Amino acid sequence: MKVLITGGAGYIGATIASACEDAGITPVILDDLSTGRADFCTGRAFYDGDIADAALLDRILADHPDLDVVIHCAARIVVPESVADPLGYYDANVAKTVALLQHLRDRDITRVVFSSSASIYLGESGEGVDESAPIAPGSPYATTKWMVERILQDAAASGAVRAISLRYFNPIGADPQLRSGLQNPQPSHALGRIMSAAAAGTPFPLTGTDWPTRDGSGLRDYVHVWDLARAHVIAVQRFDEIATADEPYQAINLGTGSGVTVRELIAAFEAVTGEPLEVVEVDRRPGDQAGAFAIVDRAGDLLGWRAERLTAEGVRDALAWAQKLATLG
Repeated sequence: MKVLITGGAGYIGATIASACEDAGITPVILDDLSTGRADFCTGRAFYDGDIADAALLDRILADHPDLDVVIHCAARIVVPESVADPLGYYDANVAKTVALLQHLRDRDITRVVFSSSASIYLGESGEGVDESAPIAPGSPYATTKWMVERILQDAAASGAVRAISLRYFNPIGADPQLRSGLQNPQPSHALGRIMSAAAAGTPFPLTGTDWPTRDGSGLRDYVHVWDLARAHVIAVQRFDEIATADEPYQAINLGTGSGVTVRELIAAFEAVTGEPLEVVEVDRRPGDQAGAFAIVDRAGDLLGWRAERLTAEGVRDALAWAQKLATLG
């Protein structure tokens, strides 16, 4: 099998590419390197450019007429940036996706696996959400993910494509073989901020301690990026069983099935490093939510998949990758 991975030079896309190779699936990478790393594509068929570039897409399809599935990871993903530049995000994530899908459809490439996000859910309760949970994107970034899902759903209903949207919860960690990881040395998610605080010797601000969770801190479903990558491999391998002629569109949560509070994430970090982390409790920030975790029954039913790696493994791999990244520059 052969797959085209848009955004395949990024954190998740490159890890998916490695998982595909390990499973005997050949990845072809399309990435404009605006945030991705060229070294993540070493030894792979790589095309540097825009997903909406028709001439480039034609060249890829001419070079690889045996593509089976497109895994669409390419997107801008920084929430505050999306608030400051919503038009840029709607252009990059929605308009260019439509152009990509139209071009693929016109060349009879109709199987699509889409990198979606649990940020589309309301996420106020700290409880589990399944795929029928209320949709309430909290940022332009999250809205772009929901809009692309709706576009895929409508296109599938028309017969233009068949699609599987994989709704990621909170990816952490790195490829266990350290072939890829987060490109940003100072990521903005909770684990990244914990790592940055520990490295700088500054207190970690715990934002909000009165959420409706078991210890009052916010809750997220931290899923190891390698588990996410494995799910994509299964989605590709079982595509025709999952997105059928009768049900050509499927949305599937990818998470561990249980939440981890910020206090528990701090404890996992301290256990892995063997060092205490200084914490300062501060008020909630505007826009913060209690969070939610994935109900993953559909992933089990349709993919036969479950997350296998523990939070501590995600912390350990993230720290190992950060050390490697410092040497790569």
